[in-house]
Amino acid sequence: MLPKPISIFIAFLFLCRFYPTYLAQQMSSELQDLTIGSDVILIGQVTQQTASWNENHTRIYTKAIIQVDEYLKGNNTEGTVTVKYLGGEVGEIGEMYSHMPRFEDQEDVLVFLKKNETGSDYKVFAGEDGKIIIINDPKTGEKVTTSNVPLNSLKAQIKNYIND
Repeated sequence: MLPKPISIFIAFLFLCRFYPTYLAQQMSSELQDLTIGSDVILIGQVTQQTASWNENHTRIYTKAIIQVDEYLKGNNTEGTVTVKYLGGEVGEIGEMYSHMPRFEDQEDVLVFLKKNETGSDYKVFAGEDGKIIIINDPKTGEKVTTSNVPLNSLKAQIKNYIND
């Protein structure tokens, strides 16, 4: 029987060795689910947002307009897409919902979208998981996600899932 500190150390080493692999597999599985479940996948920049009450004046919705740079899935040729999501601010009243994506003006994003029931707008598929923020790596200038995954790598994975 090993002393408790040594047992804990061995368990820690085991986790350090295999957890990154598990995490990568988990992220890959989530990306595949997002890719398959969405109607449209695009890369673009948020150019404008407008919040308003619903017809019953019981909830606030925000519409974000995204200037599309590239479609990864979906045969759209539109230059902009409107994404509607729950929450926002109207006057001095604001609503925020957990697990709902929120957008910022001038934010670069990769989004997984589903057509709304009305067919006029899109909603983000899988809530906040369906929105990935894109930034420029200050060291390399390369476009990456906020978790430092190169955008080109992510796009290649998505295209592989679409083609399978």
